[in-house]
Amino acid sequence: MKRVILIKYGELTTKKGNRNFFINTLYKNIKNKLKKLDVIISKDRSRMYIEFHDSDLDEIKNKLDCIFGIHMYHIAYIVDTNIDSIKNLLIELVQKLEFSTFKVETKRSDKSFSIHSQEMNRILGGVVLKNKDNVTVDVHHPELFIKVEIRESHSYIYFNAYQGAGGYPLGSQPKGMLMLSGGIDSPVSGYLAMKRGVPIDCVYFEAIPHTSLDARNKVIELSKKLAKYSDEIHLHVVNFTKIQEEIYKNCHPSYCITIMRRMMYRIMEKLAIKYHGLVIINGESIGQVASQTLTSMNVINEVTSMPVIRPVACFDKLEIIDLAKKIDTYDISILPYEDCCTVFVPKHPVINPSLEQAKKEESKFDFSSMIDDAVDNVNTIVVCEEENTFKDLL
Repeated sequence: MKRVILIKYGELTTKKGNRNFFINTLYKNIKNKLKKLDVIISKDRSRMYIEFHDSDLDEIKNKLDCIFGIHMYHIAYIVDTNIDSIKNLLIELVQKLEFSTFKVETKRSDKSFSIHSQEMNRILGGVVLKNKDNVTVDVHHPELFIKVEIRESHSYIYFNAYQGAGGYPLGSQPKGMLMLSGGIDSPVSGYLAMKRGVPIDCVYFEAIPHTSLDARNKVIELSKKLAKYSDEIHLHVVNFTKIQEEIYKNCHPSYCITIMRRMMYRIMEKLAIKYHGLVIINGESIGQVASQTLTSMNVINEVTSMPVIRPVACFDKLEIIDLAKKIDTYDISILPYEDCCTVFVPKHPVINPSLEQAKKEESKFDFSSMIDDAVDNVNTIVVCEEENTFKDLL
């Protein structure tokens, strides 16, 4: 019995004139993910099909689970499109399965097939009842959901359903620049942005010796988790030491976090231009810390005209933690290595900063040349999904 993986697009089917663009992008992503395996991939406007070797099935499923744009997929049995062939295969399949209730649902894409869907359901339901002892039909909560798709060249029978990653195919939107700290929130934000089709570069601000190499390695490990959904992640490491020291030497303690974030946004905008990103992405959640009140966001955002996306802005912390556990970043994020956002937190940071005062505080030192120096001397680490380590600093 020949099997094929049948992929359903879900949200992509809502697209109209540019539907083919999304399907072709998904096709390229799947082909790239499975390039080391012996598979044949075909597609049409409603389905994608992967022919595979049985020995590769588990590896293929693991990779498909990390490809955005897939709503659901099934392991389907291929059969000739005629009623006798479909009946015979269904009898052979159900006799190997254990269940007490079932439902049959037929989708007749080939309208030239003479038997309508509802009639096909009754015929195949009767076949199951006749050839399987002690089973009954349950249309509401069946133990076995038998699905049959009637198509021109071949038809498909399948029972299982595997939930896909959903969203839009990665690369269906231009690139964004993720502010990746070592915390819980920013990797989740990166994941959610990628789910909407946005490829990401990551940017990590470090302040050695105030932060450690362990903190950097923690961010590299987080980048590896995100790289599962892509081929590789470019992690840009910014030396923030000199800027941060000048902030804490010259600015009022209560405004240090505000000024620090304004400097980071200036650097992010320049890096986005340098690496062709169209948006800044971060893990800010409204009201979670002093720099994430709406007033603070407004004052900090003032330094850039580039759009800033905050995917977890309206999530509460428990929701973010649940997502972090789902994508396997939580245990890394809680490792006790501080980044530059936490290592110098003042006792009483301003919650509702004044833009006028923020500008006054940062005018106390010459930051322009330091920002340019930080951008010019960024170190880039290419983090790959399938490597146990990462490529050398570029």
